[in-house]
Amino acid sequence: MSNEASPGTGTATSPAGSPAEGSGAPGIASFIDHTLLKPDAGEAEILRVCAEAAEYKFKSVCVNPVWVKTVKRALKGTGVLTCSVVGFPLGATPSDVKAFEARGAVLDGADEVDMVIDIAAARASDRGALVDDIKAVAEAVHAGEAILKVIIETALLTDDQKVLACEAAVEAGADFVKTSTGFNGGGATTADIALMRRTVGPDLGVKASGGVRSLEDAQAMIAAGATRIGASSGIAIVKGEQGSSAY
Repeated sequence: MSNEASPGTGTATSPAGSPAEGSGAPGIASFIDHTLLKPDAGEAEILRVCAEAAEYKFKSVCVNPVWVKTVKRALKGTGVLTCSVVGFPLGATPSDVKAFEARGAVLDGADEVDMVIDIAAARASDRGALVDDIKAVAEAVHAGEAILKVIIETALLTDDQKVLACEAAVEAGADFVKTSTGFNGGGATTADIALMRRTVGPDLGVKASGGVRSLEDAQAMIAAGATRIGASSGIAIVKGEQGSSAY
């Protein structure tokens, strides 16, 4: 695994299922995956995000796979993790392709991988297909001693389907479940975070992502059970300001 205290907590200071110490403005940075996933982002923007993450001591920088090597180099010695998305943003590629992509990202230096599930399988309540999809990526990621977060895309699922997707993630050996890509409709809600936390229990991480743009948003997600926050508005969150909707 990566250099986290344990896969499920996302922070070394609190249980995964309870609001953490340091979740106010001074400590919130350690929950944040500072994110830039726009398809038109260039190297200068990526390097700016890395510099911001190092300055504010965010948990990770989350980027598309093509930028993993760049981010890993830029973050060397900072203590900030490198995170890559896989099967993003639709989740509609075959599982072996996602596993190949994940393996490449880890070889390039990713400490964490955020994969998108087979959303159609979740909507069809096909538990077996979901487990197989996630397990293929989990095995590739864990072989490189990295962490796997599973994006279930809550905006496209019913509550029953969200539960099924979370249960499949647990069965397949994932380390986190995550709400959203930010590209396919609505983002994180406290109700979804609470549902996901009840489903996965205290030992898996829960990541709130999509639409978290203020300190109040982030604190509400943590209170509901989130142990990680994915946001492009990390600086605004830390400063107690209102961030933009850009992801």
